Amino acid sequence: MAFKIEDSCVNCGACAAECPVNAISQGDTQFVIDEDTCIDCGNCANVCPVGAPVQA
Repeated sequence: MAFKIEDSCVNCGACAAECPVNAISQGDTQFVIDEDTCIDCGNCANVCPVGAPVQA
């Protein structure tokens, strides 16, 4: 199951830097995860300071 980023995102970019498949990009108001590209590795959740990435 892919990850998604919740509204608690603080736009630090730590998640995007750790994504091995570049599934995370800057959206209009926060970072977003392309669920079709996400490989469910959990790297984003492990580095997020506020726990914004969660399994969808």
